[in-house]
Amino acid sequence: MQFKKEKFLFPSIGVIVAFLVVIAVFSVLSNRFFTLSTLGGILTITAELGTVALAVALLMISGEFDLSVGSVYATAGIFLGMLLNHGVNAFIAFLAVLALGLAIGLINGLITTKIRIPSFITTLGTMMAIRGLLLLATAGFPIAYRGHSFLLTLLNGKFAGEFRVSSIWVIVFLGLFAFLLNLTRHGNWTFAAGGNPLVANALGVQVDKVKIINFLLTASFASLAGMLSFARFKMAYPTLGEAMGLETIAAAVLGGCYLSGGYGTIVGAFFGALVISSLRVGLVLAGAPSYWYKAFIGIILILGMIINKEVMKRVLRAGR
Repeated sequence: MQFKKEKFLFPSIGVIVAFLVVIAVFSVLSNRFFTLSTLGGILTITAELGTVALAVALLMISGEFDLSVGSVYATAGIFLGMLLNHGVNAFIAFLAVLALGLAIGLINGLITTKIRIPSFITTLGTMMAIRGLLLLATAGFPIAYRGHSFLLTLLNGKFAGEFRVSSIWVIVFLGLFAFLLNLTRHGNWTFAAGGNPLVANALGVQVDKVKIINFLLTASFASLAGMLSFARFKMAYPTLGEAMGLETIAAAVLGGCYLSGGYGTIVGAFFGALVISSLRVGLVLAGAPSYWYKAFIGIILILGMIINKEVMKRVLRAGR
């Protein structure tokens, strides 16, 4: 059974053009933008945001949301720091943090698919609960690690001067998620689950299983992104990643994912994360006030939906 109708890159063309436009505009506004150090900074931010956005895109294509990724992102860094400070082996700590992320993803998936509470409400609840527990556990103070660990270097150490290992990891994740979505049965079923779950169930697609797996992937990659961040700063704090839920949704929408599910690309979500990261860095270099960034994210989300509707209309016309 084949449910996919879109081409691999066609829905991503708009966001790729948007990325090139953003690069061109900020290169004119600031002579420091088009430099290796700036490129390294953009890729570092993209690595953390993009790692989560790729998984969020997969989840959105299956017709669900996860607003708790920012809380999971913060939890991962804090939990990793606590374990390392207590002398736990770094690789055991890494696995423990991933296991915690998987547990949160499983809770989100089961509540959404078995109790039938909309994922927007489910993950809004877990987002607030986790954030509150983090504040309680840390009393609002950051968790820092002053030791040295090969794991942290492996996750996000520097290379070639201005670049970090995380920029390599996110390219690896891009390939993995693109393969999963476009060349596996799970990817095919993900499109089916988001497009028309009732019909998909009738045709033998295990819709609930697909969605639970995607919740697991989303939470585990949010944990991984949190550890990438901790490896960069050697510190995490309980309010970290508060805007990440909306940023990852904006990246996925800008990259061609439909809020209603059933449509989108992984490549588009990656470039959506690149656009948002470039905006964040470009506005700082251009001397714009910090609150402009939030305004731009809101505008991007609206424009992304408008563009997506136009792309969908063209796809439907082409399919007739």
